[in-house]
Amino acid sequence: MIWVIRLVLLVLIIFIIYRILVFLFHPRRKLELAREQQKFYFYDDADNVRKNFLLTHKGVIFEGEKYLGATKDTFDVVTISIGPQHVMSLKGFVREDFQEIEQKIHEHYPKAIIDWKSPVKEFLYSAK
Repeated sequence: MIWVIRLVLLVLIIFIIYRILVFLFHPRRKLELAREQQKFYFYDDADNVRKNFLLTHKGVIFEGEKYLGATKDTFDVVTISIGPQHVMSLKGFVREDFQEIEQKIHEHYPKAIIDWKSPVKEFLYSAK
């Protein structure tokens, strides 16, 4: 009887340690941590084109929608529509910040054309 209790306790301890490790290394948690520290972090499931990606830059979270299309050689992500989750958090952003975000996106999706959502689109194209 005592060995059953020990076995159950051992399994329970292993399960708790596993859940703690899963929590600590989950990419969504890393995204929130990067947002709080105002660092850049790119969270994406590159294998799943239907799933949107999230990125954070200077404490602002952006969501990008990927669209699959044909290129010269292959089917790949050809268009990305991106915008901030909360427009009010863009205070203090300059054009260089958006250009830096575009460069980081092009590192992951080099053939994609980036289409910014409103109001970023108006801001970027107002003084060109």
